[in-house]
Amino acid sequence: MDNKKKALRSGVWYTASNFLLKAIGFITVPLFTRMLTKAEFGLYNNYTSWLSIFNIIITLSLEASLISARYDYEDDFDGYILSMIGLNTVSCAVWFVFFNSFGKMLAGFTHVDLIYLNAMLVYLVFLPVIHLFQARERYLYKYKTSVFITVGVAVATALVSVLMVYLCEDRLFGRIIGSIIPTVLAGIFVVLFFIRKGRHIKVSYWKYAVPICLPYIPHLLAGSVLNSMDRVMIERICGAESTAVYSLAYSCGALVTLLITSLNSALVPWLGDNLNSKSYEEIRRFSKTYIRIFFVLAIMIMLLAPEVLLIMGGKSYIEAKYVITPVAMGCVCQFLYTLYVNVEQFNKKTFGMAVATVIAALVNLVLNALMIPKFGYLAAAYTTLAGLLCLLLLHMFLVKRIGFGQLYDNRFVLTVVAAGIVLMLVITWLYRFSLIRYIVAGVYFCALAAVFYRNRSMIFGLFKRKKKTV
Repeated sequence: MDNKKKALRSGVWYTASNFLLKAIGFITVPLFTRMLTKAEFGLYNNYTSWLSIFNIIITLSLEASLISARYDYEDDFDGYILSMIGLNTVSCAVWFVFFNSFGKMLAGFTHVDLIYLNAMLVYLVFLPVIHLFQARERYLYKYKTSVFITVGVAVATALVSVLMVYLCEDRLFGRIIGSIIPTVLAGIFVVLFFIRKGRHIKVSYWKYAVPICLPYIPHLLAGSVLNSMDRVMIERICGAESTAVYSLAYSCGALVTLLITSLNSALVPWLGDNLNSKSYEEIRRFSKTYIRIFFVLAIMIMLLAPEVLLIMGGKSYIEAKYVITPVAMGCVCQFLYTLYVNVEQFNKKTFGMAVATVIAALVNLVLNALMIPKFGYLAAAYTTLAGLLCLLLLHMFLVKRIGFGQLYDNRFVLTVVAAGIVLMLVITWLYRFSLIRYIVAGVYFCALAAVFYRNRSMIFGLFKRKKKTV
């Protein structure tokens, strides 16, 4: 099976497993809202918010260096990954000293007790271990073990967390520890896997990775601001109820982001192989098919999103359905700029990524300050779309600047964006007429089914095992 088919097959499996993870998350939320008090549930969400921030700062996003290290250290790729695990452990140890030297001040600033900050560090020792192993499997076009670990850890985390909350007198402690234990156990297993392969940690690999990964810190932090500042500003300008309504609608529209993460995880190894072999025409040709597949799925989510919103929040949240389409379209822009980011990663040009994300975050911040007071929380969805569109254009410029301007068909990409914006407006209008939208959705799904049936041999071929040759 050629690499393109392997990439497609991996994408299907990673997407399916990630949607399963999302389903597990949705199922457990109602359980924990009933098992925990509102105060405990709020403290846990505060903990996870700081976890996402410290994850960016402490772990250094070392996985991002693998797209180039896969080729620069092809003969010792497992040794490189083990070295990244070692570097992450050293970083966590340094932060452990910092946390416990300024514990009271840090706990007062974050509203997270020191015991939970230390628990967070233990989690961040082992979480990147799993991510690095999963990345390794993707680069080698192996997905079964990775999918098994992903689903296994998610299911175990849900079950252990519920059990710990039930057994522990301090239910917040049980919720946090329950979310950590499965990841730690899986991480230990992965570390032993690399050690048994006889690999060793090399400091020279650290010197290679750090210059590539350090720009990721401002890049990801600015990206976090780009994705969350709207809710912060809605809270201050419009109040908590508007924030709650917007946040749920945003989560429904951002289901498209799940597709981005899953498909990009599968694409990156294939892209790296073709960049390394200078198969630029193959990338250009396949990327069009890849973009079309994603775009079709994104439109499908737009058509069904109000029903998802109704299921998740009930009639009291349905007023926010008009938030969903611009959020989903923003995710389409995010998907498209990720294609360009992958090229920048491969060429170790990560500083421009950070600058571009900071600029887009500032654009979003200014637009929020101007538009939310005038038009309410709905404006935030469109300002986020504007910020992500700005980011796409900046990354297109950056990739052209490093000499890969013809790698993707930029005219095709911009045509997809234009078509997406038109369809976004049409679907938003259809939200007022449910019957017409259902008819359009039915026709759309029938058309997809027809395409699937016509290409069934190729699609099912992705799941057939490659026959061994003698």
